[in-house]
Amino acid sequence: MRPLVLLSNDDGHGSAGIRSMRDDLSEAADVVLVAPENEQSASSHSLSLHRPLRLRAVGPDVFALDGTPADCVYVALYAGTRILPRRPDLVVSGINHGMNLGQDAFYSGTIAAAREGALRGIPAVASSAHPSIDLRAAAKLTTRIALTLLAVTPPQGVLLNVNIPPGWAGAVRATRLGARIYEECVQFRLDPRGREYLWVGGPGVRHERNEGTDTDAYDDGIASITPLLLDLTWTSQYAIAESVAAAVVQ
Repeated sequence: MRPLVLLSNDDGHGSAGIRSMRDDLSEAADVVLVAPENEQSASSHSLSLHRPLRLRAVGPDVFALDGTPADCVYVALYAGTRILPRRPDLVVSGINHGMNLGQDAFYSGTIAAAREGALRGIPAVASSAHPSIDLRAAAKLTTRIALTLLAVTPPQGVLLNVNIPPGWAGAVRATRLGARIYEECVQFRLDPRGREYLWVGGPGVRHERNEGTDTDAYDDGIASITPLLLDLTWTSQYAIAESVAAAVVQ
């Protein structure tokens, strides 16, 4: 039996990245695509718990949901057989239009879609590529990574974050998260009726060299594979939490 892959993203069901990913995955797996109706970049792991959602069939095994990336995976997994014929063997998210490096992992809707699958015990891969990268090449690499993950791991929630940088020539490296330094700002403006509105975040981003990180691999033109934690407990700081708890109850 061919593996069943649930495919999603945060750029929307019509994005070139997810369509290329579907085409390549379909050569080796059965693919069901469930993705947002519209772009949901930087939506993180938000779930739409306080409003109704609308699901529509775009084509055979292709669905659009007017929710977040995490919504898409959640709905696909728990809608009975309305979307998936059975539990998927793998969740793939992407290919994202742009990078998800370092602390982008906390904000990325692309990673959140994959994480939603991993949290449910399904191996998952999030894939992002620089806009200059040929999407067919990015999809082929992501497919190889995803199917290899499926072959070498037991059925459990493993989450890999893949980034393909500009100038990529085929090299791949296992990495840890680096640190990206964004231009942090809030810009206040006036609309044509004189009412104030604001934009959050500046356009600039940079990072320092840091051996072994995904940002270093980016600078070296090497695709990175970063395993991401699902348990956010900072075990080395447990003693601090114990001290605070003891002080609070005194």
